[in-house]
Amino acid sequence: MFGPPNQGSEVVDRISPWRLFGAINGPAGRELGTDAGSTPNRFGPVNYPVGVIAGRRSINGINSLMIPGPDDGKGSVERTKVAGMADHIVIPATHPFLMKDPEAIRQVQFFLTNGRFAHELGR
Repeated sequence: MFGPPNQGSEVVDRISPWRLFGAINGPAGRELGTDAGSTPNRFGPVNYPVGVIAGRRSINGINSLMIPGPDDGKGSVERTKVAGMADHIVIPATHPFLMKDPEAIRQVQFFLTNGRFAHELGR
């Protein structure tokens, strides 16, 4: 998973009431908050091998002001975690470019072969 809102997004909590947010993201966007009834928080733990890659760089300083701790501009690193995951790694990448980041790609390849990330590789 690349930067998933597995425990919801703090940004959604703050701006989902805005009319513009609803016009752009629709009803599904409003389901990605952090409250217990939000869609991500209703899924529960995974029971299959999942690796989560989180980014810790942001190109959206305004969003980052709404997010506690390290973040990728859309959500906190901590909220990307999901119970039952096989591994979790944080890389210096932004949310919009996480899937094309060379380090993320290397980590996915390593995970698919080894069932864990190569924490020792670093960047």
